[in-house]
Amino acid sequence: MFQLLSLIGCVSLSAAPIDIGHRLEPFFDDYLINHLDGDAGLHMHRPKPREVVLVTGEPWEGNTSAYYTIFEDDGLYRMYYRGAHWITETRKAAHREVTCYAESKDGIHWKKPKLGLFEFNGSKANNIVWDGLGTHCFTVFKDKNPKVKPEARYKAISRGRSLRKGDAKYQHGLYVYQSPDGIHWKMIKEDPVITKGAFDSQNLAFFDPLRGHYRDYHRFFTNGVRAIMTCTSTDYVNWTEPVPVQIDEKDREHLYTNAIQPYERAPHVYVGFPTRYLPKQGSRVEPVFMTSRDGLNFKRWSDPVIPESAPKGRKGNRSNYMTWGILELPGNDRELSVYATEAYYEGPDSRVRRFTYRKDGFVSVRFGEQGGAAITKPIRFEGDDLVLNYSVGKGGSLKVSMAPVGGKRGRFKALSGDKIRGKVSFEMGGLDGLVGKSVHLTFEGQSAHLYSMQFE
Repeated sequence: MFQLLSLIGCVSLSAAPIDIGHRLEPFFDDYLINHLDGDAGLHMHRPKPREVVLVTGEPWEGNTSAYYTIFEDDGLYRMYYRGAHWITETRKAAHREVTCYAESKDGIHWKKPKLGLFEFNGSKANNIVWDGLGTHCFTVFKDKNPKVKPEARYKAISRGRSLRKGDAKYQHGLYVYQSPDGIHWKMIKEDPVITKGAFDSQNLAFFDPLRGHYRDYHRFFTNGVRAIMTCTSTDYVNWTEPVPVQIDEKDREHLYTNAIQPYERAPHVYVGFPTRYLPKQGSRVEPVFMTSRDGLNFKRWSDPVIPESAPKGRKGNRSNYMTWGILELPGNDRELSVYATEAYYEGPDSRVRRFTYRKDGFVSVRFGEQGGAAITKPIRFEGDDLVLNYSVGKGGSLKVSMAPVGGKRGRFKALSGDKIRGKVSFEMGGLDGLVGKSVHLTFEGQSAHLYSMQFE
């Protein structure tokens, strides 16, 4: 059994405290961790597979339907994706690519409304929401910019090649679009707004309210390897020069889609589910997890979050992509839903399956059976209560203590059970006198997981 010795001495007395105020701090990385000892370490979790929520069985969809975007919009869940089909025998596309739309009230049961906007095989009774330049990877978001105009409440970005009258060559790059309702779309500009990159992927953009700008993530090549670039904009039309995303990895691997977004519960943290592409292994793909504090420098986990065996239809060429979107569904405040594709190229259609994480449950500080401890860097907080997201297994334990840097520790009562929001109490007194000071927390655990913390 692990015995806590003198971990407090590991904290630098001169280090400037990290001011976390009362924001939620997930343990997706070691940003707040000064030292881990014994049987303790960061542990990446995999989501649990659930039901198939969508089958691309319409004539304008097919087995290469892809690049799904899913988000919640005032109680309605919206989904956008490419409708496409590949004929294996002839190695040709069965029809042109179109952008499709589906919606749901619960994130599980999805409907494909007959929008009547674009004709396919002589009929407009379909869910095609965009047809024309950009249907290969039309990626939509609802603009959270408080200054957004009503006619541009929804925006999209997509790859395109355009040959306008008088042009000597195609204009290749990312084009931008707007819509007042998420259904009726038009191009914002006839020319591409981002031209540095490769773009054959689910390129995406969003407005970041915390940082006050639009941010783009798109694909490019570096020394023949697929990678990710990013740039920013204040008006969604004029963008900064794209720069490569930096990922702490020993071996450079192909990354196809990126699925990056601010984590809604802690928007100062970005999370992403990039797709690792393995061209020497039959062009199979597998999503991995990564996280960032600045949107440029990312920590990436090497193990796939959704392996080929979860649960089926993922072993083929490009058959295991994550969609872009993390949802909290109605009536379940303990879980987050993510979605991934399967059966790409396999049959007459492909599928989207839902997976669930524990809330804040992408990564945890894991305390093993032998017991271990984690001590934070100096922090400064606001609030009256400490709330933890944690789980303690059978026969396990989790204890917390707090002290001013260089001062005497005050202990919280031992924790047990499994709580998303577990309020912890001091054995004596409370947080009085510690608010605004430089303090550190020490967690001692056995057979337990710590997912996030917050002072409220």
